[in-house]
Amino acid sequence: MTTLQDEARRSAIAEYEVLDAPAADLEGLVWLAATLCEVPKAVINIIDDRLQHQVAAFGFAADVCSREDSMCAAVFERAEQVVVADSREDARFAHNPFVAGEIAHVRFYASSPLVTPDGIPIGTLCVFDDEVGELTPDRRQGLALLAEQVVEALELRRVARELRHSNQQLESFAGQIGHDLRNPLTAVAGFIELAATSPELDDAPDAKQSLARADAAAARMHAMISDLLDYARFGGAKPRREPLDLPGLVAAVLDDLGPAVAESGARVSSEVRVDAVGDPTLVRALLQNLVANAIKFTAASGAAPRIDIRASEIDGGCLLTVDDDGPGVPVDQRERVFELMERGRAGVPGLGIGLATCRRIVEAHGGRIGIDDSPLGGARVWATLPR
Repeated sequence: MTTLQDEARRSAIAEYEVLDAPAADLEGLVWLAATLCEVPKAVINIIDDRLQHQVAAFGFAADVCSREDSMCAAVFERAEQVVVADSREDARFAHNPFVAGEIAHVRFYASSPLVTPDGIPIGTLCVFDDEVGELTPDRRQGLALLAEQVVEALELRRVARELRHSNQQLESFAGQIGHDLRNPLTAVAGFIELAATSPELDDAPDAKQSLARADAAAARMHAMISDLLDYARFGGAKPRREPLDLPGLVAAVLDDLGPAVAESGARVSSEVRVDAVGDPTLVRALLQNLVANAIKFTAASGAAPRIDIRASEIDGGCLLTVDDDGPGVPVDQRERVFELMERGRAGVPGLGIGLATCRRIVEAHGGRIGIDDSPLGGARVWATLPR
């Protein structure tokens, strides 16, 4: 009869997709286990409600056997390390076919459980020998650590699969919204062009200049949408690498945010005259999100924001910082606000996508992003861009 524990175990094993997939990433760990324990054989066993699956083995060919025949099945659910000098003298194993000679002649046996982060035992890292043996305390500890590494390797498999699935969904989403985003923008650009060529504006130079700026902003937005959709489509794995005109990018960002700056009364200063390398479109999107966030959350407190944008050289790259004099971000929230759909403050407009996008852009460049206290009294959001 299948129990709830069996169901949970079967579900956990399925998430790792380890039973029918190549286990090259695990072969080195069983070799290390055998070498550490000075035994000729080691194996990673995954045990479900019916079978024991030897997913990686050293010293013999991996196989599958019934759970009833498995030595590890007798002990792995207790999630404790087991070391037996001579299996013939242990009541749990004395009549097992791997000990009694029907399948093998195991004497020395040691195993450390494989336990998922959710506390579900799914198998063992097992070493054994046809000769009687023992493990020193250091080797017992080493075997336990290697078992933890097996679980880490399985977790990496699971996360990689989820990321592949997430990127597939993101690609599909990007394709679906691409048409809906570009069409209205194309229409806006068309109306701007039509208005700019109207004879009625011949005597209105200020209006013509405003329309020219609007047209330039629409062109930049179109380029940003195209590049960001490509970025989403390919998972952000390969941003372009080229010298960045940081002063030009900051100027473009402040031009795009001109209405927000004017409405909030923000005072924005910048000092970004250093060399940097990266994808211009993505770094512009990064800066635009950071500056827009600083304005939005500082202005929400009722004061005219003070924003300072800086870039400085660091070993191997560039450090970007955006400081504000707003309410800041509590220490216990400084990681959470980078998660998708997490908002820094209730009552402030937004969907909680901006900082998640920033982290995605920075990590695609191989950098890091975080939040500290600002010398202006609010928050400092910093990001590194490696060369």
